[in-house]
Amino acid sequence: MAALDLFKLSFLLNLLSTSNLNLWAGNEAGPVGVFPPTCNRIECPTFDVVHNGNGFEIRRYNSSMWMSTKPIDDVSFVSATRTGFLQLFDYIQGKNDNQQKIEMTGPVITEVKPSDGPFCASSFVVSFYVPKENQQNPPSAKGLHLQKWGVTYVAVRQFGGFVADEEVGEEAAALYASVAGTVWSDAIDKSHAGDSATDYIVAQYNSPFEFRNRVNEIWLTFDWE
Repeated sequence: MAALDLFKLSFLLNLLSTSNLNLWAGNEAGPVGVFPPTCNRIECPTFDVVHNGNGFEIRRYNSSMWMSTKPIDDVSFVSATRTGFLQLFDYIQGKNDNQQKIEMTGPVITEVKPSDGPFCASSFVVSFYVPKENQQNPPSAKGLHLQKWGVTYVAVRQFGGFVADEEVGEEAAALYASVAGTVWSDAIDKSHAGDSATDYIVAQYNSPFEFRNRVNEIWLTFDWE
């Protein structure tokens, strides 16, 4: 339990940090298919890899539940994620309707709906994966809502270092470019049509005390028939 409490604190410090120590060179993606080491220590949603592509992989996630914030309008991904995580951290520490403490899980994900311009606020929703033992009756809390995912396909790009505002859009664009022209591109485009055309998710796994082999991911969720 002490180790998990340390992880909770360290993850919080990571999100509060403004440093940008990139350990994979530049904005290049890291090796595709790296299993996030954090998931060997805490619970993460389960998935199968159904395809390994050039700079991306396709995963099929099993059904899962996520506790999510309301949309947060901000010009900064880092700031919005920090704001959302603080709400979720309070939630798992027992500030919920059941006054129940919940184990930390990974990853913490941020759904990004980009703005139309560099000086306009984007919209961010930050979510915490609900552990299996709490999924039957997860406690509710003011300002948070439950998202239920069925079986979900996800195109994934991995990158290293500490996530910074200036790189998340570039990494998302690189993932879109990687899947373009593949057998998956039509399904992704269909799922991201209209107002969702440029939406993506950033998944963060590591504590700030891990300076090597950091794993972050860009997700594009889609339906596959």
